[in-house]
Amino acid sequence: MSAPSGPVGRSLPRVDGVAKVTGAARYLDDLPLAGVHHGVTVRSTIAHGTFDGLDLDPAFDWSQVVVVTADRLAWGAGLAAGGFGENYVAMIDRDQPALVPPGGRIKHVAEPLALIAAPTKALALAARAACTPRQTARPAVLTIDDALRADVVLYGDDNVFKQFLIRKGHADDDEFDLAMVAAAQIIEGTYHTGAQEQMYIEPQAMAAWKDGAVHVAGSMQCPYYVHKALKVLLGCGADDVVVAQTVTGGGFGGKEEYPSMLAAHCVMLTSAVGAPVKMVYERDEDIAATTKRHPARVRHRLGLDADGAIVAIDVDVVFDGGAYLTLSPVVLSRGVLHAAGPYRAPVVRVRGRAVATNHPPHGAFRGFGAPQTTFAYERQIDKAARALGVAPWAYRTRHALRPGDTTATGQRLEHSVGTDDILAAIAKVAGPPPARTGENAHGAPVVRGRGYAFYFHGAGFTGSGEQRLAGKASVVARPDGTVAVLASSTDMGQGAITIFAQIAADALGLPPSAIVVPDPATDVVPDSGPTVASRTAMVVGGLVERAATALKARVEAWAAGAGVAGDFTARAAAMIAAGAGLDAHGALAETVQYEPPPGIHWDDATYTGQAYPCFGWAGCLVDVEVDRDTHQVAITRCVHAVDVGKAINPVIVAGQIEGGTVQALGWAVLESVRYKDGKVTNASMTNCIVPTFGDVPDLETIIVECPYPFGPHGAKGVGEIPMDGPAAAVANALEDALGVAFDHVPILPEDIARALAGAS
Repeated sequence: MSAPSGPVGRSLPRVDGVAKVTGAARYLDDLPLAGVHHGVTVRSTIAHGTFDGLDLDPAFDWSQVVVVTADRLAWGAGLAAGGFGENYVAMIDRDQPALVPPGGRIKHVAEPLALIAAPTKALALAARAACTPRQTARPAVLTIDDALRADVVLYGDDNVFKQFLIRKGHADDDEFDLAMVAAAQIIEGTYHTGAQEQMYIEPQAMAAWKDGAVHVAGSMQCPYYVHKALKVLLGCGADDVVVAQTVTGGGFGGKEEYPSMLAAHCVMLTSAVGAPVKMVYERDEDIAATTKRHPARVRHRLGLDADGAIVAIDVDVVFDGGAYLTLSPVVLSRGVLHAAGPYRAPVVRVRGRAVATNHPPHGAFRGFGAPQTTFAYERQIDKAARALGVAPWAYRTRHALRPGDTTATGQRLEHSVGTDDILAAIAKVAGPPPARTGENAHGAPVVRGRGYAFYFHGAGFTGSGEQRLAGKASVVARPDGTVAVLASSTDMGQGAITIFAQIAADALGLPPSAIVVPDPATDVVPDSGPTVASRTAMVVGGLVERAATALKARVEAWAAGAGVAGDFTARAAAMIAAGAGLDAHGALAETVQYEPPPGIHWDDATYTGQAYPCFGWAGCLVDVEVDRDTHQVAITRCVHAVDVGKAINPVIVAGQIEGGTVQALGWAVLESVRYKDGKVTNASMTNCIVPTFGDVPDLETIIVECPYPFGPHGAKGVGEIPMDGPAAAVANALEDALGVAFDHVPILPEDIARALAGAS
């Protein structure tokens, strides 16, 4: 890593660090709201059927309780007439109702049927217990195969939410088959990856009230997503609803789309109650009802020539989307775009489908789609190396993409290709593998193994997505002497406001302490696009850098003409005092909009071209030991090298890598979301477990910097790539240790016991 010359590249303290560690930070549930009522949700208990009505216990005292069902609201009237617009949670599609109306179709367990508000949460919960929804069950669709058979239709006429097809080096399936038949050897595998719960520290939380406009505040990743949804729900204009993010205790994708649902419920209740309404989920409800990582089945074939080179790749990807579309097309898109992996192949076919089932909707989770397909291709690469008798890391080194090579979509790699840096970083520190057998710290007999994974992750939105978003950011010199960065990118623990302050300060020649980054609210900040897709530092950080640079140039030009000396702060103050070029707030503001880097060409129809402006690259080494008696897996070493372009704040970047690594290791051997009849049966932190410090070794994190010329100071995405590969490295290490293939995650002790019994 290069030595920093300014704020960028230094591990400065987090802007919000002191407030969070001292307890001064105020989350949604900490905020005082005069006269606030507490909302709760009445939910379905069947996976598929009809909602026939709601029975209220006549023995309960309902005098202080408000009950809302969809049929009690004035749909179509719009906010101006005191009613609502459409009973949908608007995202990509409008298929998911905010509340299932009486007589309407229930599509998953825990679907919202009614809302309750009361002056205390205890009373609201008691009232919910006195409600009984009447439901009629229908046959449910609970597997991918059930969905594809379409005996029961949930969406369209075939239960397919979305499908994609990528072709490289062939015109049709017949031509592809010829390429695969010509292979000297074919490696085949079918891989299953399970759902994963985000398990953010703070549960879903939202509040709403009316003060001229409708105001919504809460724990969220994407204020403008919620704003868009509420405009549809309320039938109102952009200025009639204001959405603000409060301090947010984690998201990992789980607070991307779901807060729109919770915001809709709060708005419905506050309209009925005539007072502020707050809804904060208990953990069991949060796990049971909200979105999770898509379960997936990936069938993968590698065609190899006599020398082991890859001549053809064939991948079929199917994601379980759950009951409603939500973000499944976006997740599937990223999954198929990464499915062939970072390896040279002249002929590639990738088919992808997301299907409807009667599970609660699945949605965004760190990596969104790439971890599922990365697991498959890295298991396949390991199997190819074993079949050829080649060391796994050497095989990857020989066939990895490098500058000048093309990806599955035909994108020629030119900028910031970190392949050789990553491969060298892992090889340098790998050392000899652990002793094959021995004892663990408790004296139990163990067998050990080592696994590798190599992978890439596109930074930013796919193809022309960033151009369609047309994100904006502003840098403003205010009359009070502060400089503000205005962007809708949210900080949910990943350090966004700190890196924005560093980037702006560097451009303006100021200390980072001179920069303020207000919490995003739709009446204050421009729409910078959602806080997803590893785009915050690279894309929005780039907007911040451009806006700050433009503001500095304007102030310097004015100061030169006016004969004003001093630093940026002094010159800006003089310019404001002179009333030169001020906005409506008496401030100096520069707003810039996203412009694509040169050479970006993407065809949505054929899914070919530059899928991403650039890729991050990563490699992971994992050592495991397996207790021969209990089959418990211990991860004894994990090395993770990640190319981030430029580490704006190295400590924050390392924290992102380590956090994603731990989530990936947990997905590999611990985290199992269990369903029965469409219901999550382990909706508790006692049995829907995630890793603790005791479950992982001291992580060896290597930050690699291969600068991207169109990112701020060379930075590109870092938040998601650490999630993509470690699970495959664990599976590869377990096969190395036990001689048995593990083609699913999570890999639990009982799975190991069954695999060993089957092998024997």
